[in-house]
Amino acid sequence: MDAIITAAGRNSRMIEDFTNLKMEPIHKLKLKIDDKPIIIHTIENVMKADIENITVMLGHFRDEIYGILDEYSMLDCVRIRENSNVDVALSETILNALSGCSDCDYLFMAADQPTISPETINNMINIYNSDSDKYNLVSVLARRKTGVLNSAEGLGMPFCCYGSLIYNYLKGANCNLNPILRNMIKDGVKFYGIEAVDDVELLNINHYSEYLKIKDIIEKSSGN
Repeated sequence: MDAIITAAGRNSRMIEDFTNLKMEPIHKLKLKIDDKPIIIHTIENVMKADIENITVMLGHFRDEIYGILDEYSMLDCVRIRENSNVDVALSETILNALSGCSDCDYLFMAADQPTISPETINNMINIYNSDSDKYNLVSVLARRKTGVLNSAEGLGMPFCCYGSLIYNYLKGANCNLNPILRNMIKDGVKFYGIEAVDDVELLNINHYSEYLKIKDIIEKSSGN
């Protein structure tokens, strides 16, 4: 299985938070936990899981993020692809990532998910690979109910599915991910929700306060 990590967003909510706090804005993927940028934590966790190849999708702030990957010697470990037009929604970023290479099993993950453990990633992969109809399956981190799901409410990345399965749903959508997943469920695609290994995996980093909370949890657990 390969992985697509999206790092192409506008970072607008974090920028707004820094502005309101009268602080110099920092891209959230550059914010550090245990003295390491968020995006590096995410990539390293994916690398520790049962993943063969990793593609990182860039868009907004591509030079800054590329610089982080270079600084931490990640350019030999991941493939970089870029949105030619940076002003696109998440669905278009994933569509661009799959262009010309949709015939593959994929883990889809956001670069701002440093809490997702290799164990949880492998649990999603194992459920996906063990299903007799995996080409019609999305194995996803459950936000509410686990097991077979009949609703995409609250769902997003990370998830595993066959590239071609989601590819046609992405064409012309230009939206966030949840409407895509809702349409897939409506069409009979099977969704299986995987329980998080730790509740911290269910937390998002959209705002500065959320970053501080996750930073505190992770650093306390690591003894720093």
